[in-house]
Amino acid sequence: MSPQLPPVAPAVTAELVAALSPRLRKRLDSGIAKLADRPVVRDGAVVRIAVDDDTDLELHAPDGAVRGADAVRCGCLLAPDCLHRAAAASLAPVAEDTDSAAPQDRSAAEEDTAQAPETSTPEQRAAVRAVQLATSAVLEAGTDGAGAVLQAELLRAAHTARLAGLHRAAATAVSVVTALRAARAADPAYHLTDLAAGVYDVLSVAHRLPSASSGELTALRGTARQPYRPDGSLRLYGLFSEPVLTASGYAGAVTWTADAEGRLYQVSDVAPGGAGRAVGAADRTVRIGDTALTHRELARAGLAVSGATVSPTGRLGAGAGVRAVRAPGAGWHEEPVARLWAEPVPDQIARALAGGRDLLFLDVTLTGTAAEAAGDCLLAEGAGVPLRLTAAHDDPALPHRDNLRLLSAAPGTRLRVVARLTPAPHPRAQLLAAEHPTRADTRLDIGLDRLQGADLPTTTAAAAAATGSVPVSASPSDEAPIHLLRRRVHQAVSGGRPVLALPGDTRADARQLRRSGLTTAAELLTDLHSAAADRAHDVFGRLRPTDPDRFARAWLAAAHYTRELDRTLCLAAWTP
Repeated sequence: MSPQLPPVAPAVTAELVAALSPRLRKRLDSGIAKLADRPVVRDGAVVRIAVDDDTDLELHAPDGAVRGADAVRCGCLLAPDCLHRAAAASLAPVAEDTDSAAPQDRSAAEEDTAQAPETSTPEQRAAVRAVQLATSAVLEAGTDGAGAVLQAELLRAAHTARLAGLHRAAATAVSVVTALRAARAADPAYHLTDLAAGVYDVLSVAHRLPSASSGELTALRGTARQPYRPDGSLRLYGLFSEPVLTASGYAGAVTWTADAEGRLYQVSDVAPGGAGRAVGAADRTVRIGDTALTHRELARAGLAVSGATVSPTGRLGAGAGVRAVRAPGAGWHEEPVARLWAEPVPDQIARALAGGRDLLFLDVTLTGTAAEAAGDCLLAEGAGVPLRLTAAHDDPALPHRDNLRLLSAAPGTRLRVVARLTPAPHPRAQLLAAEHPTRADTRLDIGLDRLQGADLPTTTAAAAAATGSVPVSASPSDEAPIHLLRRRVHQAVSGGRPVLALPGDTRADARQLRRSGLTTAAELLTDLHSAAADRAHDVFGRLRPTDPDRFARAWLAAAHYTRELDRTLCLAAWTP
């Protein structure tokens, strides 16, 4: 997926793919691959792709995104019924769907007044069913089989859901398409766990929404945009900055701040772009009021804001009435910032698992490195438990991996850090910021600042040079064998139903789960394989079509079980 192309609205991609003949649909994925290698030139609001030496394809994006099918124009002889237009739309990032002001899209407050008790409408039930069917088809096919045609069907369903006021289902369905494209393009930002989480959320919402009412229904529908509310005057203290780099083609930086009560606020600068923008955004001026602070500077200083507006997640607005000036900051060991590290770690974990902020404020002692399939992670002791600190991004343009590798060469070093919880049966988090290992008054943004060998303590640097770094094997032998079920859940997302339908004996895994007291997990594993292999015959002995609904239900049950058990095990693991 080329970051040079402007984002295309979901409805546009769905319309262009639907207009293709069956013959051209079969050639769409190969057409996308060919178009991805063609030169791209931007001329103001127009992006041109050289289809061949004599033919150009244009994407018109006056507001930064392509909003209509007529804004994708091709000069070939078969246009407008050519393959190129649909291929370009399928290659581009997915734009935010702004067509959400349809008559049936009413606010939660309006629906609460109109209905008592509040229930979903027939239009919403039909829309969420379409999303469910499209997602089930994607799960049936797996990442390798979920090409542009299946993606377009899911985008069409997402657009219909948004028009019906189902913003959560629509947004998550779009994120699934984005993750599918990243997987098929071997994008380093792709993670199977993220795709599995997206598929789970879509199917979970689709399963629960038809029978939901009142508050649950409001949560399942979601909101079109995060509303900003007035918050008066704020005195903020910078904590750290982190780069943002998404598979959907957006990049930038977010700076985290805290007020005197320990509430967290974010200042964001995210726009279409790649790793270069993520690196450079830290030195851009913060877009709040008249302040000249950059994100990197704000992370170590403070901000006084008047007329502040804040989203429900703590993001600061930058409206015309907002005023902001630079103010003194506070060190991580100084009040009021130090109170963030004073909160018991189990309380921080419980809040994160309950849907609150997922940032952890920890005091740790580095102990070494562990070799894992996804790359080495940093081992540490903190809050009375051994934990693994991992990289938030794998892109080589960002210094996460390099910084973790250098820190692992300083065992025994005590650091105050900020990390993002990764739910797992063992203590695990992404390292975002840390104190400098030799300069106590200096903070490091792990994704933006690059450590050097000279920054390490002299004794540990010399010891590392003399003996080398010895990786520690990360063995799950002391963990509950829930990974036996989780592995099948992830295999289904990656390989689709056919992978789980392959002949094989699952009884050994089921027996191991039962021996560990995980009887329900064993039953779910057996049912998932049974649903994958279920191919009934008709009266003539021919195989009937598969039942994606049954397989999706079995997968959803297994995914829900592993998710809830992981949350329970995660909380227990972080409790000494």
